[in-house]
Amino acid sequence: MVPTAENFDLVIIGGGPAGYAAALYGASAGLHIALIERAKLGGTCLHVGCIPAKELLETAAVYRTVSRAGEFGINAGSPSVDFGVTQARKQQIVDQLTTGLTGLLKRRTVTLFDGTGTLHPGRVVRVSGGASGEVELTGDHVLLASGSVPRTIPGFEVDGRFVVTSDELLSLQTLPATAVVIGGGAIGCEFASMMADLGTEVTVLEALPKILPGCDDDITKLVTRAFSKRGIEVRTGVTVTGHTPGEKTTVVALGDGQSIETELVVVSVGRRPLSETLGLEGTAVEVTERGHVVVDERCRTAEPGVYAAGDLIATPALAHVGFAEGMLVVKDVLGEDPLPIAYDRVPWCIYCHPEVAFAGLSEEAAKEAGYDVVTAKQRYGGNGRAMIVGDNEGMVKIIAERNADGGAGQILGVHMVGPWVTEQLGQAYLAVNWEATAAEVAQFIQPHPTMSEVFGEAAMALTGRSLH
Repeated sequence: MVPTAENFDLVIIGGGPAGYAAALYGASAGLHIALIERAKLGGTCLHVGCIPAKELLETAAVYRTVSRAGEFGINAGSPSVDFGVTQARKQQIVDQLTTGLTGLLKRRTVTLFDGTGTLHPGRVVRVSGGASGEVELTGDHVLLASGSVPRTIPGFEVDGRFVVTSDELLSLQTLPATAVVIGGGAIGCEFASMMADLGTEVTVLEALPKILPGCDDDITKLVTRAFSKRGIEVRTGVTVTGHTPGEKTTVVALGDGQSIETELVVVSVGRRPLSETLGLEGTAVEVTERGHVVVDERCRTAEPGVYAAGDLIATPALAHVGFAEGMLVVKDVLGEDPLPIAYDRVPWCIYCHPEVAFAGLSEEAAKEAGYDVVTAKQRYGGNGRAMIVGDNEGMVKIIAERNADGGAGQILGVHMVGPWVTEQLGQAYLAVNWEATAAEVAQFIQPHPTMSEVFGEAAMALTGRSLH
């Protein structure tokens, strides 16, 4: 007989951002919650995503800074990289955050189960294959948040030697002399940037006409130009058909008949939802051909009382979106009538060098949506703080709806590229989501000297008056 635990208000399958956010938020509201995780609490973001990737990118930033120390009168000599030390530091951060998360869940009296959770009719959840043994739970509500795994492509089977995904790359003890990154999205550009800064000769291959799809064209052009200056070759509109391994290198075959010899191939073509482990037989939960669980605007599936969130559903695969969805589910469970998430206005941050951040529509997307738009671009070139830091390449672009008088009205989108823009996006995100006008934003005082002044200057430019 499979032992049956007590009934829970909410049973959560998956301990990544969506799952643990729902657990913490729901427990703080007094819900009795069970959280099931088959691997490690924290999910992709904490172990093979956001946190480790940004640690390696920060290593690259430190290397760039030390390399240029002479410009500031600091005689530091020529730096070298001990990537093993970098990896040890990364793991220390990951382990510390994992321990903190585990402790926080326990202090909130969330009941943790180690194993794979499967959903059965009547909101019965069975746990198996882990340290918790065979357990059967029941829940008044169930949240499916099993996350995602890297997508792969035919002809590039992951072997850990010549071909890796983000999962394996984040654990390499040494970096290759040459690398081909297949996929020019956010993850691919971050890895290309990090490796190039630390001495790897990198080529990025993207099937679409540009890298960073979804970003405004002006932003993408600047990133492409900056990559080129740093020796990163970007090829767009290309396909790959496979690779031929040799003794120490492999040869990547392109669709046009050309080839590239490299030590490492990084397959970075996104992630796919991990829905096949959830069971679901006999339930009304629907799954698309691409593996996404179908939900409504409040993350509810077709099975009564069952929700899905995070990478498992077809929404932006961002950790902070998972947080928001987890909290949305709890609010709905509590009967608080939550507002749906405005997915077209969520914040996006890409941590390559130069950094990219945006919220809302690009100029192209706004026009496709039928808006008559007016735009303003302000560059970091003349910004005092950016010059002091020694990193003043980039711009802020604001897209606003054109008023009947030709002036700028509601801000539809803000796209940034340049120094620390991932830390500057907050006020732009608020402006977009509060449907502020350019004139309203232009009235606010920006502290000086800061890089955030560039956003303020762009808003002022939309009013027809500006300082610089």
